[in-house]
Amino acid sequence: MNVLAFVLFLAIVSLTLVITYFASRKTKTSSDFYTADGSLTGAQNGWAIAGDYMSAASFLGIAGMIALSGFDGFFYSIGYLVAYLVVLYIVAEPLRNLGKYTLADMITARFDQKKVRGVAAFNTITISIFYMIAQLVGAGALIKLLLGIDYVYAVIIVGILMTVYVVFGGMTATSWVQISKAVLLMAGTFIISIIVFAKFDFSIANMFSQMKEATPLGDSFLNPGNKFKDPLDNISLNLALVLGTAGLPHILIRFFTVKDAITARKSVIYATWIIGFFYIMTIFLGFGAAAFVGYDKIVAANAAGNMAAPLLAQALGGDFLFAFVSAVAFATILAVVAGLVLSAASAFAHDFYGHIIRKGKATDKEQVIAARWASIGVSVLSIILALFAQSMNVAFLVALAFAVAASANLPVILFTIFWKRFNTTGAISGMVVGLISSLVLVILSPNVWAPDGSAILVGEAIFPLTNPGIISIPLGFLAAIIGTLVSSEKADAKKYDEILVTAHTGFKENGETTILKH
Repeated sequence: MNVLAFVLFLAIVSLTLVITYFASRKTKTSSDFYTADGSLTGAQNGWAIAGDYMSAASFLGIAGMIALSGFDGFFYSIGYLVAYLVVLYIVAEPLRNLGKYTLADMITARFDQKKVRGVAAFNTITISIFYMIAQLVGAGALIKLLLGIDYVYAVIIVGILMTVYVVFGGMTATSWVQISKAVLLMAGTFIISIIVFAKFDFSIANMFSQMKEATPLGDSFLNPGNKFKDPLDNISLNLALVLGTAGLPHILIRFFTVKDAITARKSVIYATWIIGFFYIMTIFLGFGAAAFVGYDKIVAANAAGNMAAPLLAQALGGDFLFAFVSAVAFATILAVVAGLVLSAASAFAHDFYGHIIRKGKATDKEQVIAARWASIGVSVLSIILALFAQSMNVAFLVALAFAVAASANLPVILFTIFWKRFNTTGAISGMVVGLISSLVLVILSPNVWAPDGSAILVGEAIFPLTNPGIISIPLGFLAAIIGTLVSSEKADAKKYDEILVTAHTGFKENGETTILKH
């Protein structure tokens, strides 16, 4: 066991528990629990979004992917960053203006039916759990490497901690844990990047030149095609990455933590700059790991490459930097999984329990209690599923979650705001077909089936692509369109006009929201 790393782990956990303690004293109402009562500033929420978004996939998975696969690994960095243009220009402000606590609120602002809310809530829970599996896999691999604790116990420890944050602190605790983690992650990544750059004499040309000889891939390290040999697979991945963020529930609910749409837009701008700077630095992490740790050592520590960044820190700065970076990675995972648990718990408590089961008559106290029990249930289920995905790269697992989000949620979000004829049948069709098609294609893909036993099950994959986005995303849009056109239901033109005005101005005719700032 690395004693220094253990001490830093305890320090991180202690900091987050202190934050949770103070947050718990402010978490009294359902609004406090779900959205921190909309009290965050644009800068605070921007850092929290960055902390939520820069997950184990970003820090551990992408560094490993670049180190082992070269240019193909950088597709993840590009896709994750470009995705925020979609969020900024299309989703953030309308979502904040139309919604209250969850994604389902935004959709049912136009289609006030229980079945629409139920399907939207189910999608939120499914996507959140899918994404959470990747974080728990990263946590298990990290703690196993660092502290010598068995993978199973490591995943359980993280699961317990993330549940504590949400159950007691709600969105306030989750937000400040994410902000703290984002600052630590940026600092740690910047330190490593500077050291790596110094090793290459602060010369980009020198760095790229040396990388041609630093890995078994040779010259091809800097070229695409090392991992994604099928061009369709490459396109599918990038579609999922660019469009998926706009459908991720744990990112979307962050826009409800600010007072208005203008602040939501500012949040995205802050987050985009922070995230962009971070993803530039993933090049240094990946290149540095390949050059100064080596392919064999990275694979020996974790076959998927998830430990490349901590091993690079050890190679460059010894045990202290190794311990610090590992502790920061641990904080990264804790912050992200807390946000995921909260998004799933909110969907259950607010949408299923509050609006469907209790028909909108649940008290604040009852909703908060339901959300806390839902948090425990979601955590337990995610832990169980994570135990079967130990050998998979966390960046890759997250890319699958992005595909599900882009297929199931994005079509309905866009059509709700921008298509006048869109109706209830189309909304349900789009969400159901998008979700089912993406999940089925993942189950039939090489991620689950492999003849050599390298996947979860042994056998030939029926669906050849590793990411379903190129099929499932168009299917989600197509199902929403066909469902609308074949339905005899007529869209409420007056309701759409109200939604269009509210989405872009924040003005509601009933007077609940009047935000007309310029």
